[in-house]
Amino acid sequence: MGWYDVPRPIVPDLIVQHGRNQASKPALLCGERRWTWAGFDAATNQVANGLLQLGLAPGARLAVLMQNSAEMALLLFGAGKAGVCVVPLNTAVSDAAVAAMVRDSGASAIAAAGEHCQRVDALLAAGQLAGMKARLGVDVSATGHWTDFSPWLERQSAAAPAVKVDPATECNVIYSSGTTGLPKGIVHTHGCRYDWGTDLAIALRYRSDCVTVCSLGLYSNISWVAMLSTIVVGGTIVVLPAFSAESLIDAIERHGVTHGGFVPVQFQRVLELPGIATRNLSSLQAIMCCGSPLPPPLKRATRDTLACELIELYGLTEGIITTLAPEDFDAHIESVGKPIPGQQLKLVRDDDVEAAPGELGEICGYGRLVMEGYHQRADATEEATWVDTQGRRWLRTGDIGRLDDDGFLYIVDRKKDMILSGSQNIYPADIEAVMRDHPAVADVAVVGVPSERWGETPLALVVAAGAGDTPDTGSLVEWTNQRVGKQQRLAGAVYVTDLPRNPNGKILKRELRRQYADWEKAR
Repeated sequence: MGWYDVPRPIVPDLIVQHGRNQASKPALLCGERRWTWAGFDAATNQVANGLLQLGLAPGARLAVLMQNSAEMALLLFGAGKAGVCVVPLNTAVSDAAVAAMVRDSGASAIAAAGEHCQRVDALLAAGQLAGMKARLGVDVSATGHWTDFSPWLERQSAAAPAVKVDPATECNVIYSSGTTGLPKGIVHTHGCRYDWGTDLAIALRYRSDCVTVCSLGLYSNISWVAMLSTIVVGGTIVVLPAFSAESLIDAIERHGVTHGGFVPVQFQRVLELPGIATRNLSSLQAIMCCGSPLPPPLKRATRDTLACELIELYGLTEGIITTLAPEDFDAHIESVGKPIPGQQLKLVRDDDVEAAPGELGEICGYGRLVMEGYHQRADATEEATWVDTQGRRWLRTGDIGRLDDDGFLYIVDRKKDMILSGSQNIYPADIEAVMRDHPAVADVAVVGVPSERWGETPLALVVAAGAGDTPDTGSLVEWTNQRVGKQQRLAGAVYVTDLPRNPNGKILKRELRRQYADWEKAR
């Protein structure tokens, strides 16, 4: 083998390298606990050796059901050193959903913490889970059923595990955030995850001195992006057990946080925090926002208040990434930027023909960050694929977009959220953008509800701003309809206290459509 035939690196290799080359530098902080890079390398070795000792061979899957903690971070990256694929689960889903995802993933072991251990016990007792070789518990007394994490970890060797992990080895299965039916498991290999880390570290402007706060669930791909980018450059990861605006700002001041990944609702909470203008946020360098569109007024207010580079990212856990670079912020504030190097996108019409310049179309992406496919769902993988005239396979996003003359991407709406009213396509986001300009509107979601006359008709669900007089719904509808196109006019509006969202901040419009399906009949 020649000197140029160096094997492709993966994230576990970087952890080993940082443990050797910057041994005393902080790698992981959580509360009062801290691990240097040497300590993080050793602890993840212990996790890997412990999993192998429990009978998890390379290729096995470990489900993880716990709130943010240092233990969770050690498990996610220690499992990778053993060639064990991690299946991090959203703790907010129902017990039935947990059982369905564990079964679907084929996990043969599970790690859980606190009350989630009890959830697993109940599912096992009900016959909902089977084939579990091991149960690792955090914050639970060791029993015949659970192995207590801390003493288990201490017993393991800190030497490098005797396992060869190939870039083609599966690293994680992350389940989509659907709340109806079984979410789809998104598979990434170690090689793909290394590419995510390197490509996004560049796009999001990570440096070796970065201190990255993770305030969203570590099961989320947003947190994976933050952690992978930090590991690539050898920075420091700060894990918050849970998000609150106060705890986030405290962490920024205490640890000198420079980077982080967030969703829009977090920025809203931060800007509402009393005294935010007097807090010391000078350490912030570049922060990323994704998960759902960031309205321009909130985008500007966040950039100006936090006084750092704000990078909006558009992408899916399945792959395809665009970013709006800080230098393009003011000129293209309504856009989500351009594809990062190595990523390509096309817009595709409903007839599967590439859209002409200026036409709307479904956003499709191609590049090395695209998933291997959906776990055991060849049908769903095929459904999410568009094949161009050269036979190249592209990832369908389900989002409708447009490109301007300079190649900047603008998100129009979700394809499935489009309203078909009287044979006319209506994109709710257009109406929502108008309504957000009304001083009485704090938040809004427009959905299509059944209509005898039109088939579907737009209904606005509105969260009132709570400042000053709130207009009645009739006045709000009239104000809106004077400012939108004839085909976009609202049939009505309803004030609500809150809008349902998934953990990444996206409004769950399918729940709203279901809830208000009989709105016209009940008027």
